[in-house]
Amino acid sequence: MSQVGVANLTIGSPAPMVLIAGPCVIESEMLSLDTARRIQELAHEHGFPYIFKSSFDKANRLSLDSYRGPGLKAGLAVLQKVKQKLNVPVLSDVHCLRQIPAAAEVLDIIQIPALLCRQTDLVVAAAQTGKAINLKKGQFLAPRDMLPILRKAESTGNRSIILTERGTSFGYNNLVTDFRALAIMRAFGYPVIYDATHSVQLPGAKGASSGGERQFVAGLARAAAAFGCDGLFLEVHPDPDKALCDGPNMVNLEQLGNLLAQVRSIQQALGK
Repeated sequence: MSQVGVANLTIGSPAPMVLIAGPCVIESEMLSLDTARRIQELAHEHGFPYIFKSSFDKANRLSLDSYRGPGLKAGLAVLQKVKQKLNVPVLSDVHCLRQIPAAAEVLDIIQIPALLCRQTDLVVAAAQTGKAINLKKGQFLAPRDMLPILRKAESTGNRSIILTERGTSFGYNNLVTDFRALAIMRAFGYPVIYDATHSVQLPGAKGASSGGERQFVAGLARAAAAFGCDGLFLEVHPDPDKALCDGPNMVNLEQLGNLLAQVRSIQQALGK
């Protein structure tokens, strides 16, 4: 398996399982910094290299009234402060070509959202920056469908590629995880991350927004660690019920330490 170097850490076996975590969307500079600092402490305590994740713009919301974030300029400024003050790599998603040049100046990993993973120009342009790229598998795709998408990124000469599993559509307003996807995509030769929080999302279940079943996040994260993956992607918030986006599927910050301890115990039991 190819390893991917990001700032001061390495993603991919035999490197330790990485943690990608943070609030779904940037709500404020203070919340981003405070949450990132606490997650960083917990990640260090339990032996996880840490990457901060938060979106500067959620352009794929169902409703026009949904909170999207502070936008490109203000959001990247917040991510730059998190990066500098905490010395932690940062990841965020891009939704259109015009966002990529500015995002590449700040982000350590550029993420292609699941709903946009088949957008050829977006994937190629992001990969051409030379930055590490996180390709999230569309919930409408089979895991093997990610191989030609991976080839799009590779066509630029970029080999710093990560794949993320985030569940598969299961009828209306529901997702299910097929853990075989982790092994199938790892066979492509790149690190694979498991997104345990988006995997419990209930798309459109609240009418104009998504619902979620966060009570299942911990079990799915433990299962992914046992099955085999190179990292966990968790959206984390100090008060998910008051979060401005994706609250129903986010992990409460107070519960994160216990989950990381459980995952680390599973890793140790497996000799990893």
